[in-house]
Amino acid sequence: MLAFAAGAHADFGRKMLKKDNVAAVQKAAKAATLSDEDMKKLSLQSVAAMDEQNPVVPDGDPLAQRFNALVKGLGSEDGLSLNFKLYNVADVNAFATPDGSIRVMAGLLFIMTDDEALSVIGHEIGHVKLQHAKKQYQKAYSVAAGKDAVAANTGSTGQVLNDSQLGKFIEDVMNAKFSRNDESASDEYGFKFLVEHGYDYHAMESAFSKLAELSDDSGKKSLKASHPGAADRAKVAKERAAAQDQQMKQARR
Repeated sequence: MLAFAAGAHADFGRKMLKKDNVAAVQKAAKAATLSDEDMKKLSLQSVAAMDEQNPVVPDGDPLAQRFNALVKGLGSEDGLSLNFKLYNVADVNAFATPDGSIRVMAGLLFIMTDDEALSVIGHEIGHVKLQHAKKQYQKAYSVAAGKDAVAANTGSTGQVLNDSQLGKFIEDVMNAKFSRNDESASDEYGFKFLVEHGYDYHAMESAFSKLAELSDDSGKKSLKASHPGAADRAKVAKERAAAQDQQMKQARR
C-alpha cells in the first residue's frame, strides 16, 4: 500500500473527490456489496429477458421430451432450487445464472449423448453451487456501476437495472469468461454429479473431446469458444474416470 504525505501531495484528495467521482465510488461500493436479494432480482430480471429473446423448444417436440427426461428430478439438486429450459437455437452451449436457471442450447443435444449432455448440465450446476455465476454477475454489475450506468432503484418494479441498461449487462455477462480455477472446480463438480447419480462418468471426457473438435468457422459462438481448453479438460476427465474405475474395482473386491 502506498501512503501519501502532506505537503506536495496535499491536494491529491481534493482533485479526486469531485462530486461525480464521489458518486461513482459510492455506486462501485454498492456493487461490491450487492445484497443477495438484489442479486436474485438481477439474475431473475436478466434470465427473464433472455427467455423472452430466445425461442424455447416446444414441449411436444421429441428433443424437448428428451431434455425434460434428462433434467427430471433435478429441480432441487444439492440444496439448490433449479429450473431448466432448452433454447431452440443451433449453438452448442449452455449457461447458468445465480438464481439457479440453467439454459441449454439445442445444438448441444444434437451432438451429444444423454450422459454427455448431463456432464455439461452438471458442470453448469457447479457454477451455481460454487457461486461462480454470482461472481460473474457481481463483476458485470461493478463495471456498470463504474460507468455510472446502474439504476438506483430496486423498488416496486423489482428491477436492479432499467431496460436500456439490461441488454448491455447481459452481453457483458455472456461474453465473460470464468477463471481457469472456476472452470476446473465446476468440471470436478460435474464429474462427481455424474458419479453420484449413476450416470456414465466417462461421458465427461467424450463431451469435452467433441467440443475440442468443434471449429468456429460458422462464426457461431460455441461452448468451445466460451469454455477454452476442452482438449486438456478431456484429459483430466479421463484421468478422473480411470481413478473412479479403480476405486469401484477395489470396492467390489
